[in-house]
Amino acid sequence: MDIIVAKLRKEYTLEGLSEKEAHPNPFEQFKIWFEQALTAELPEPNAMTITTATLDGKPSARMVLLKDYDERGFVFYTNYKSHKGKQLAQNPWVALVFWWAELERQVRIQGQAKKLSSAESDAYFYSRPQESQLGAWASEQSQVINSREVLEQRLQHLQQEYENKQISRPPHWGGFRVMPTEIEFWQGRPSRLHDRLLYRLIEDKTWQRQRLSP
Repeated sequence: MDIIVAKLRKEYTLEGLSEKEAHPNPFEQFKIWFEQALTAELPEPNAMTITTATLDGKPSARMVLLKDYDERGFVFYTNYKSHKGKQLAQNPWVALVFWWAELERQVRIQGQAKKLSSAESDAYFYSRPQESQLGAWASEQSQVINSREVLEQRLQHLQQEYENKQISRPPHWGGFRVMPTEIEFWQGRPSRLHDRLLYRLIEDKTWQRQRLSP
């Protein structure tokens, strides 16, 4: 059966988002929505798209997992030698997108990424399962390899090397904190007249809130 993509359509009818209902602090509003996504038992509610770019403006996007957030920003971890790690070293500006389809919600974040301290990266690394710790050593993320067996052989070697030993954090692996300058909350509404509230960080370090046309 031929599928006509242009005819794929969903009406958004669950809720609205008004200035009166939304928290004046975007981090508190994110907390409300994130906790509602957890309560709804959505699959991987902490999954987010992160878009980086090279110095000449070529963008690159992929999914990563949010691992922490507070008023300082949104935290994720990666290999610093990966494509995104190298791009962030050149150009710290990023965009994040959360999409919670079951709640008809999207959150868009723009800001700059900064490496976490070694202590912060260590704390998270040692909280990970042992196999994940070994995986950070086994994978030269984003590099070309000849086969799956290459990874499996590296992992097997590392399992033997670190048997009954503490696994140290690789120096090329750690976290970034995305410090936002804009956070937009999008709630689907009927007739494609969606609610969009944009919080923008202004010069006095407070947040200005504006409604955007859908």
